[in-house]
Amino acid sequence: MNQNEKPKFFAMLSDVMSYYKQDTSEFMMNLFWDACKGFDFAQIAKAMNDHAKDAERGVYAPKVADIVRSLQGTATDRATIAWGKVLGAMGSVGAYTDVVFDDAAIHAAIVDCGGWTKMCRNDMKELSYLQHRFCQAHKTYTDRQVFEYPKRLTGDRSHDHEYLKRGIPLPRPAIVGDPEKAKRVMDEGGEGGPKIAFNLSLHAIGMSE
Repeated sequence: MNQNEKPKFFAMLSDVMSYYKQDTSEFMMNLFWDACKGFDFAQIAKAMNDHAKDAERGVYAPKVADIVRSLQGTATDRATIAWGKVLGAMGSVGAYTDVVFDDAAIHAAIVDCGGWTKMCRNDMKELSYLQHRFCQAHKTYTDRQVFEYPKRLTGDRSHDHEYLKRGIPLPRPAIVGDPEKAKRVMDEGGEGGPKIAFNLSLHAIGMSE
C-alpha cells in the first residue's frame, strides 16, 4: 500500500474491530499499518475476511500476528507468480531489450540476481537455483517498506549516456504485466539498483561476476 491508502486501511480496520466490538486506539491502528503496509490493500482485506470466516480463530478479533501470518503465505504466492512473469519474459523479451515489470520487487530481485541480461543468459542447469534466489529476494523486498530499484531493467545495449550524447532517445522498454502498474514502477524507480542486496549469497550458486 501507499500513504494515500492509509485512510482507507484505517476505515477497514475500524469496521473489522467494530464487528468484534473492540475499541481502536491510535497505537493499535499504527501497529497494524506498520505490519501490513508492504502488502496490497486487496490482500489485506482478504486476510481480514479469511480470519473472520475461520471457525476457530474467527471467534476472536484478529491480532497483528494473525494477519501477518496469513499475508506471509501470500508473499510466497506473489514470489511464485513473479517468477512466472520473469521466466516468461526471459523467453519472449530476451537479453537485448530493456524491460519494465509491474512489480518493483521484481526489479530489485533481478538486480540481486546479477541483472536482466545475466538472468536471460543463465545456464539452464542453474535455473532452479536462480528461481530459489529470486523468490527469496522477492519475498524479502515485498516485506520491506522502502527499497531502491532501477526504473527499467537494461538489456544488452549501449549505455544510456551514449544515447544522450547523440541526442537519441532511449529504446522503448518491453512492458510485462499491468501497464498502469508498470508505469508507476518506472515513474518511482531510480537509475541504480537496490542498496539492500543479496549478492554475497549468489557466490554459493555460481552466479558471481
